[in-house]
Amino acid sequence: MYRFLLTPRWWGINLFVVLAIPFCVFMGTWQLGRFEDRVQSHEEAGKKPDPSTRAAKPLDDLLPVSTETSGRPAVATGTYADQFLVPGRELDDREGFYVLNLLRTEGGKTLPVVRGWLPGTADSARVPAAPAGEVTLTGDLQASENTSSDGVDLRGGLPEGQLGMISAASLVNLVPYDVYDAWVTLTEPEPGGAGGAMKPVPAAAAQGSGLDLKAFQNLGYTGEWFVFGGFVLFMWFRLMRREAEAARDVELGLAADAD
Repeated sequence: MYRFLLTPRWWGINLFVVLAIPFCVFMGTWQLGRFEDRVQSHEEAGKKPDPSTRAAKPLDDLLPVSTETSGRPAVATGTYADQFLVPGRELDDREGFYVLNLLRTEGGKTLPVVRGWLPGTADSARVPAAPAGEVTLTGDLQASENTSSDGVDLRGGLPEGQLGMISAASLVNLVPYDVYDAWVTLTEPEPGGAGGAMKPVPAAAAQGSGLDLKAFQNLGYTGEWFVFGGFVLFMWFRLMRREAEAARDVELGLAADAD
């Protein structure tokens, strides 16, 4: 009754099943490993001291930004240049905007510096003037935010002088400077202007160091790959049963042999 399993057509089906199931198991196990790695990094990050409490170091000593250096206090010296506003940023459950200035450093490169946060709609008239002359500042180091690969701001459609993302890619077409692929947020408040004193922006957790959406995506992909493997096995068993029943009907003379 099961001699059909040795036919060329079933050899192809069997080969597909033999290759597909281990592949699905491998991919599911790999995605599960990725999730476990993120859980482990999250637990390790919880045991480490707050990066902002560690000793400040020169900016260039902390680059490129990694999970180890993200949030570390960085020291930079230079003069403030262009200013941009970054709307749509929340702080203490209130909507507001960041005040971003570019610091022309001694090395020639420009560092984006978030001087603080103000509530309400982005308005440059409410922003206090940046300190004049050469300044030495200390700020918590942050990695560039995600932007499209061609350097176009993902949010788009913003008025002149405003940014949606803080990154070298979004600034490359706006300023004639070489910009660091990182930014810092000042830890000390600056004197207020028409909009009041700007609040310091706390450093965000390093990307990939906690249980973020990507971590749970890995867990979801794990389940999907195991479901795919189970589906392949189920369909093979179902096709085999149907063909076995058809072969039995032919032997019993209940159906014509259609080969």
